[in-house]
Amino acid sequence: MDTLGGNGSHNALRNVSAFACGLLFGLGLIVSGMANPAKVLAFLDLAGRWDPSLAFVMAGAVAIASIGFRLARTRTASVLGAPMQLPTARRVDARLIVGALVFGAGWGLAGFCPGPALVSAASGQPRAWLFVAAMLAGMALFAALERLSDAVARHRHSSS
Repeated sequence: MDTLGGNGSHNALRNVSAFACGLLFGLGLIVSGMANPAKVLAFLDLAGRWDPSLAFVMAGAVAIASIGFRLARTRTASVLGAPMQLPTARRVDARLIVGALVFGAGWGLAGFCPGPALVSAASGQPRAWLFVAAMLAGMALFAALERLSDAVARHRHSSS
């Protein structure tokens, strides 16, 4: 029995749905130019030859996502029966701000963010493979630092 409480065919339907959504997202990144680091860097170059076209892509994405989130808030389960798991955090803290700054710096330096980098890597772009390797190393470093921080906090708590 899968996590939705259904049978194997329901699980297969969920996997096909996830694949189709990922494929549609990847195609959208390619068609919009988000998987092209030169186009992204031109969008970020406000003082140079600025290309504002990605602003329209992002505005469209935000509009569609806000409709989707609004509809999702009225439901307790997805169309395929999985429980809704919407974000609940509302606090803006130093960790969020530093993470956003690191994300933005990486995006500005490389012209990639995680989704477009994976799409570009799948198409065989060597720069994307380098970015994905660096991204995975950063994720591993973050996880290791989190484990270390948790261990230090547990040690302090147990010795007090």
